[in-house]
Amino acid sequence: MTLAGLSFAYLRDRALNTGLNILLLALGVATLVILLLFSAQLEGRFEKDAEGIDMVVGAKGSPLQLILSSIYHVDIPTGNIPLGALAMLRKQPTVAEVIPLALGDSFRSFRIIGTEPAYPSLYGASLAEGRMFAKPFEAVIGAEVAARTGATIGQRFVGSHGMGDGDKAHKHEQTPFIVSGRLNPTGTVVDRLILTPVESVWDVHGIEHDEHDEAGHEGEAEHHDEDHAHEPARQDAGVQGALEPEVTALLVRFASPLAAVQLPNFINRQTELQAAVPAIEVSRLLALVGIGIDAVRAFAVLLMLTAGLSIFVALLTALRQREGDMAMLRVIGASRSGIVGQIIAEGMILAAAGAVLGVILGHAVIGVAAASFEELRQMGLTALHFERAELWIVLAALAIGVIAALIPALRVFNADIAETLAEAR
Repeated sequence: MTLAGLSFAYLRDRALNTGLNILLLALGVATLVILLLFSAQLEGRFEKDAEGIDMVVGAKGSPLQLILSSIYHVDIPTGNIPLGALAMLRKQPTVAEVIPLALGDSFRSFRIIGTEPAYPSLYGASLAEGRMFAKPFEAVIGAEVAARTGATIGQRFVGSHGMGDGDKAHKHEQTPFIVSGRLNPTGTVVDRLILTPVESVWDVHGIEHDEHDEAGHEGEAEHHDEDHAHEPARQDAGVQGALEPEVTALLVRFASPLAAVQLPNFINRQTELQAAVPAIEVSRLLALVGIGIDAVRAFAVLLMLTAGLSIFVALLTALRQREGDMAMLRVIGASRSGIVGQIIAEGMILAAAGAVLGVILGHAVIGVAAASFEELRQMGLTALHFERAELWIVLAALAIGVIAALIPALRVFNADIAETLAEAR
């Protein structure tokens, strides 16, 4: 039997102890892998979804809530703002582009976004089939929407009130949408959105406007009055009568660096408006999340070190029980370095098994979490993503195994054969 085979034989001989050491190290590795995948994918998705958007303008409230609801579409909007804000911003010489968003409805939990054809261009989205929406109640669906709902070109669907579980909310049966196009996958938030003209949102809720006055929507004002009280993205009009057209948020791209200095202060001085900079708010969010991640990471490192200590104790105890065997191996011709290598191999086998099991377990937990929680899936969390830093975690686990085996190995290296055999009698 080779020395490597001998290492496996010794580990099998104490299977329970071996299994517990592997499991303890695997839990530490899995925890680090989970934190790594979660933080890396979260940060990457935040950066990708906000790329090209310099500022978001919306109603007064929490700037972070405004960013989460308008860019990442994972929160409730802060309210609506006057349509005049769109024209005001477009007149600013330091502004390159302003894209309006009108929120409030959903279809099978996918948000219906009233916007302009320029919106999908922010994410480099192209049409896979069909055409871009050109008039109210035409809708372009993202790749994930198409995959999970089975919607096809020309299919009609009815939006539901609210942006949560749309199937349980009040449905706008009188104003169905028709799918005019489907977007290619982009790996961004647009994959899970349904895009339609802003006028569609206004017409669904019975809001009169000059831009579009298509026939066939008489009587919608009564329908609007019934559900408007539950509208999460609307501000209280305070008076009875026709509602003025509003939007939920404005996505702004700067034409000059000077805009970053001037525009936010200018917007925040307005009575009904606030400006939020995605880079600042996302940094704050990641900093808050990072505190908890750092604490759990420290626990995972402690768990791995504990596993290393357990491996050390197990190897040292097992070595004491078989010192006579080691001496006999020396007698029949095994070299000191060979026997030392065999002991270190035991430590590396334990560490490698724990590391591999930990990586598999970490990805499995991420996969289960993404499948179980809609919010995580919406943020693009996937178990199929691998980070280079996982290799360093595996190497660290292997190093722990080697270090844990060094002291028992040195004990064998310095042992006197004759004395050991005499004590073994």
